[in-house]
Amino acid sequence: MSSPASEISDAEMRAFAHRMRVEFPRFLMQYRFAVDEMLTKVSILREEFLHLHRYNPIEHVSSRVKSPQSLLNKMARRGVTPEIEQIRQQITDIAGIRISCSFIADTYRVLETLTSQDDVRVLQIKDYIKNPKPSGYKSLHAILEIPVFLSNGAVPVICEVQIRTIAMDFWASTQHKINYKYRGQVPDRLVDELKQAADAAGQLDRQMERLHAEVHGDDLADDAPGVDDDILRRLWELASRES
Repeated sequence: MSSPASEISDAEMRAFAHRMRVEFPRFLMQYRFAVDEMLTKVSILREEFLHLHRYNPIEHVSSRVKSPQSLLNKMARRGVTPEIEQIRQQITDIAGIRISCSFIADTYRVLETLTSQDDVRVLQIKDYIKNPKPSGYKSLHAILEIPVFLSNGAVPVICEVQIRTIAMDFWASTQHKINYKYRGQVPDRLVDELKQAADAAGQLDRQMERLHAEVHGDDLADDAPGVDDDILRRLWELASRES
């Protein structure tokens, strides 16, 4: 909208309000569908790992789509104009998936498996595990684009995926609550303690991974669960009949 707010006519305002009432809910709906698509992908991965390897690297999954108020607040902070395409391009965390894994190696395994799928386009990856933030925050962040199929065709939708260990997630959750409590002005003493806690969480992750490797080995078991003998016998009978 090019004219100043004071020069906007009532007709222009009504037209804008009508367009936003129609477009904005549909816009956010696309992100809900994108979350559903990503959750399906993660669910399939969990099932496959359990079936083929008798091991599930994914401990917990959570998701969210920003509320309209939260999205508007972020647009205001960033100076994003209320145009759908501008919002789509400049706000990349409207849809979010968070995956908690047992071990550090699992976070990279899950990231690689997700990003190698043909319909997933990788826009950006930030590795805060190898390169933690100054606060001590650790996580893998991936900005991914996936197609959402609507009645009028496929729409590319961006989703942010965060992958971290349980210890990293516990630390990040605690830090978030402290930041919220102090409105971002956290006392230096608590900042120092959070950094120490991040170091302790990292040490715990490394120690638990060493224990896991010692007990189970570095590689995943590749033996799938056995098939019932009666089922095998029946399959053999059918195969023999065909031959």
